[in-house]
Amino acid sequence: MAVSTQHPTIGKESFLTLHYRLSGPQGDVINTFSGKPATLSIGSGALSAAVEQRLLGLAEGDRKTFAMDAGEAFGQRNPDMVRWVSKKLLHEMGEPKEQYAVGDVVQFPTPNAQGSFAGSIQQVTDEDVLFDFNHPLAGRAVIFEVQVIGIL
Repeated sequence: MAVSTQHPTIGKESFLTLHYRLSGPQGDVINTFSGKPATLSIGSGALSAAVEQRLLGLAEGDRKTFAMDAGEAFGQRNPDMVRWVSKKLLHEMGEPKEQYAVGDVVQFPTPNAQGSFAGSIQQVTDEDVLFDFNHPLAGRAVIFEVQVIGIL
């Protein structure tokens, strides 16, 4: 009986354990290489479709680096996703004593309360906070580095 040495490869419904790094012009945005590996399912939305596409066909043990053109990984920046939110509404949704500072990232519940999305604070006034709900790497060139640890 022949023993196969073929490693499983990533398909459209694979469950993965991997290390990955997403970096842009200002450096790393996400980097799991120095800590616990990530676990995720292809198609779950944990990674963008364009990033997931780079994973398809990789095998356990593969380590690859991909250069992705500006806007390819997370789409182009959308100016409509930069919005003012009143502090009154923020206090109703969260902690009334919360302090907001430029650079902070705030999680918001989705309308159906089944998930969340994040906005980074761009500006703060006495009454309002300006959030950018674009992905931090939207519209930017991205380096995607991955090491596939396990595939189910």
